[in-house]
Amino acid sequence: MARSQLGSVVFWMIGAILSFSATAVSVRQLAATFNIFEILAIRSFGGLVLMLTILAARPQYMHGLTYPIGLHVIRNSVHFVGQYTWALSITLLPLATVFALEFTMPGWIALLAWPMLGERMTLSRAGSIVLGFVGVLIILRPGLEAFRPAALLVLFTAFAFALALIATKKLTAVATTYSIVFWTMALQLPMALAGSDLLFFLRFESMTLVPAITIGLAGVASQFCLARAFQAGDASFAIPLDFLRIPLIALVGWMFYAEPLDIWVFAGAAVIIAGVIWNLRAESRRS
Repeated sequence: MARSQLGSVVFWMIGAILSFSATAVSVRQLAATFNIFEILAIRSFGGLVLMLTILAARPQYMHGLTYPIGLHVIRNSVHFVGQYTWALSITLLPLATVFALEFTMPGWIALLAWPMLGERMTLSRAGSIVLGFVGVLIILRPGLEAFRPAALLVLFTAFAFALALIATKKLTAVATTYSIVFWTMALQLPMALAGSDLLFFLRFESMTLVPAITIGLAGVASQFCLARAFQAGDASFAIPLDFLRIPLIALVGWMFYAEPLDIWVFAGAAVIIAGVIWNLRAESRRS
């Protein structure tokens, strides 16, 4: 990879990491005033305003915007459930635990892509699933006092996100990146409002304004930065950089929320990451 490509991948991945971390912190800050549905409504509304602003500046993005609407609805229904359980787990668990367990998603994708997309189950894919399971056991330590039942929410979140990503893979063959992000915000806004107090905006205070703006911007920025990183270089280099989210969010949790730096979370995350990197390298050699 050329030095210019390397620099671009690192730059955009740093943007993605900061965006994901900012979203998690914003959820924590907003949870004192709003319920989870209302937080997701704030996120979708802010993201939709941004996407409409982009559309006003680039009207050509209207082309193909409504096709295929059925698959957009299916994808976003599943993705919204994952967003809800992810945001809820952020309020119940240490931030580092949530981010570490999220990285089981590649294992779910490998497992689900076999029957749903007809992709082969290779040794490296099977190995990454097994290592992911071992890593989860290390983090959760079932049967011990340290086990937190709420951690199962994150595993369900990873499963839902894996299903959503498989739907996204199907969408990318027939839909533009702009339309995928646009419908993520447009379809998930009414879903979130369905569980919200319709007058929740009256509870806005000066202290909630910054995290509300942040969560709307970060929701779009994280997806944009990831897409640009993958365009700039190989996924086998970009994805391992995303693992820096774990030590970063652990440091944030320790500094601002007095969350302990749990060695078991880092140990389990290392096992999960080892499986992901093994599979990435094997896929890179095959391609």
